[in-house]
Amino acid sequence: MLKEGLILKYLNVGKIVNTQGLRGEVRVISQTDFPEKRYQVGNQLVLFQENKKPILLTIKSHRKHKSFDILSFEDHPNINDVEKYRNRILKVSIEDLQPLSKNEFYYHEIIGLTVMTTDRSEIGEVKEILSPGANDVWIIGRSGKKDVLIPYIESVVKEVDLTNKEILIECMEGLLDDED
Repeated sequence: MLKEGLILKYLNVGKIVNTQGLRGEVRVISQTDFPEKRYQVGNQLVLFQENKKPILLTIKSHRKHKSFDILSFEDHPNINDVEKYRNRILKVSIEDLQPLSKNEFYYHEIIGLTVMTTDRSEIGEVKEILSPGANDVWIIGRSGKKDVLIPYIESVVKEVDLTNKEILIECMEGLLDDED
């Protein structure tokens, strides 16, 4: 729900990259781990456009096609209604996030946290998260040094403390070696 006069935080869930057919469907490259929940019929997403007021859209249908999520929206029955949404971002209010299991985190919760070794030596701050395959990889920015890549695996990441904004890692041999 869009609330006038209130500044809510929104998170990306997908980008509309094209239209699909003539019946008002759009192709979405999804940026959510929960497409089946996020794109349920009746759910609402907010479409953000440059220099325009955000638009609240209610999902009318959802299906998968190749690597895309295909969506249609209520009151948008044909291609002319959605063509203008191409290359726009779909977001959800932070208030509408799904609960996660233990040891699962949203990217926005991890980015910005301070990374320390188990002996309390500060390494740097998480500045980006990559999802190349089996596990996420956190890019840690270090002052005056090259960034370091930390795999989000149990043997390396020992504790994520959201309250104190810290991550403790077990520093495996070679993990922090500086290459010139």
